[in-house]
Amino acid sequence: MIVYELACSHGHRFEGWFASNDAYAEQRGRALVTCPVCDDAAVDRVPSARVSVSKGAPPAPAAQPAVTPTPAPDVAASLPAEVLAVLRDMVKRTENVGRAFAEEARKIHYDEAPARPIRGQASTEEAQELREEGIDCASLPPFLLPDQH
Repeated sequence: MIVYELACSHGHRFEGWFASNDAYAEQRGRALVTCPVCDDAAVDRVPSARVSVSKGAPPAPAAQPAVTPTPAPDVAASLPAEVLAVLRDMVKRTENVGRAFAEEARKIHYDEAPARPIRGQASTEEAQELREEGIDCASLPPFLLPDQH
């Protein structure tokens, strides 16, 4: 197994395990290597501080200082990829009503529109008013939104 340090075009760093360099190249070419944080398929190898030395071989001289991995940018980096996939799938199944979120949420709550999962934008004041009316709503982190990662 080969472990590569990878990064997506959004700067999220993670590691990938591959049977060989050819396996990595083939999977990357088919867009199967994606970022576990934002699902971006624009992934490249980045310098790694990992060094593999064969048994009995002398250590290679250090040509440059080791690269320190970038800390996780947000909570998404600490979530298992399977959890992120399920959450993103749930969000994709919602209807994006955009700026009409508060209005549409009220219509659904008061049975003036068909009940369905929706998402959109609401101001802090609109969200507070919805909660005061007994309408549950919550903010979604950007890494879960299909058009934000």
